[in-house]
Formats: sequence, C-alpha cells, structure tokens
Amino acid sequence: MNGLLIDYRYCSGCHSCEVACKTEHDIPVGKWGIKVFENGPWKLPDGSWHWDCIPAPTEICDLCAKRVAQGKEPSCVQHCQAKVMQYGPLSELAKKAEKIGQKVVIFLP
Repeated sequence: MNGLLIDYRYCSGCHSCEVACKTEHDIPVGKWGIKVFENGPWKLPDGSWHWDCIPAPTEICDLCAKRVAQGKEPSCVQHCQAKVMQYGPLSELAKKAEKIGQKVVIFLP
C-alpha cells in the first residue's frame, strides 16, 4: 500500500499543491483535495516569530489514482515547490518519517 509523506518543516505555504489538485480533478470552488492550514504565528521566548504551514489531504483525495496508474506522481507531489511531499510504499515512508523525527505526517487515501 502506498501513501503520502509530508515533511512540513519546510512547507512555505505557497499553495501550489492546492492549485495542482484542483486543476487535476476539476474540484469546484469551496472544495479541496488538499488544503494548506496555518498554525501560528506565535512569539517565541527569544522574541522571534514562528508558524507552520501544514498541507492536509481531504476526504476527496485518492492520491491521484489515475495518474499513479499511468506511472506518474500525484499532482500535489509533482507541483510542490518546496519538495516536502513524497509518494511511495508505506514501509519506505515510515523509515523516512522516523529519520525526520518531527513535523512529518503520512497520509493514506
């Protein structure tokens, strides 16, 4: 079984995954196959500011089953400008996630 690993330590919040998904699947306005959420900003003790951008597939996401059947990557993976998304077998993704250690999630369709 395959899944989607998202290492959101480096997500810039560009929303290219959202646009690629909406275009690929002709998703109507107000619906999302993947949505980028923002957590923050908040002030850290040293005075600097922090926030996270967190891409999250929705119930509409099928990890681009038609594209994958053609040997292509899911649209969000192909178009992610920060290259924070990886598609592949769960066993491999789990090993990668363990190495990353924090701010990483694995999604299943």
